[in-house]
Amino acid sequence: MTVALEIAVQDPAGARAAIAAGADRLELCQALAVGGLTPSLGLIEAAAEAVGGDRVNVLVRPRGGGFVYSAEEIALVQADIAASVRHGAGGVVIGALTAEGRADLDAVARWRDAAGAATLVFHRAIDATPDILAVLAQLREIGVDRILTSGGAARSIDGLETLTRLARESGEVEIMAGGGIRAEDIPAIAATGVDAVHLSARGRAGAEDPSGPGGGTPGYDVTDPEAVRAAVAAVADAAR
Repeated sequence: MTVALEIAVQDPAGARAAIAAGADRLELCQALAVGGLTPSLGLIEAAAEAVGGDRVNVLVRPRGGGFVYSAEEIALVQADIAASVRHGAGGVVIGALTAEGRADLDAVARWRDAAGAATLVFHRAIDATPDILAVLAQLREIGVDRILTSGGAARSIDGLETLTRLARESGEVEIMAGGGIRAEDIPAIAATGVDAVHLSARGRAGAEDPSGPGGGTPGYDVTDPEAVRAAVAAVADAAR
C-alpha cells in the first residue's frame, strides 16, 4: 500500500523544498514551536503559488494552550477557514474539544460548512479525547475527510496498536499518523495500515543573525530537505 508523506512547513521556501525533495503534500502553519498557529493570508497565497494550492493544507488554530474554544474563537476559525480557501488552500486543518475532552461536533459542523469543497482535516486534538475510536465514528459521520493522530501516544511509534485499529475502522476517512515521527519509524507505522504519515523535518538557520531582548530566541525554523528525503526513502522502503 502506498503511504502519502505530508510535511509541516512555515514558509514558501519550506513548501518548495519539501515538494522538491519528494513530499506529496504540506501542512502550512506558523509557530510550530507551540504546535502551530494560523498562517497569514499572504503566506497562504505565496505557498499556494509556489507548489499548487491542492497540496497545501492550512492549519487554522487561533491560539496555543489547548483546544477548548469560546463562541468568539469558533467564529474566528470559521472566518479564517473561508478566507484560507479563498486564498488558495486545498484543505484546512482544525480541531476543537469540549470542556469534558470530547470532540466539539457543533464547531466542527460549522467549520465543515465553511470549508466547502476543501479537504477537512481534524488534527491531534483527537489524541486528547478519552475514546479515539468513538470520536472517529463521529467525525466520519459529520464529514471529516482526514484525521491526524499519534494513536493517543506522545509519539506515533508508541501508538501503533491504536493506529492499527483506527486504520481498520476508518471507512472513507483517511488516517494520517503524526507526532514525533522520525524516518526510521516510518516502516513500522506504515505497517499499521495508515494512509499517510506527517512530520515537520525541521532544521535551524539564522542563529548568528543579530537578535536581542525583543527578538526572541536566536535563529528560526527551516525545512530540512535531507530530512524530507530520508522520510521519502523510508516510505518507499515500506511500500516494497
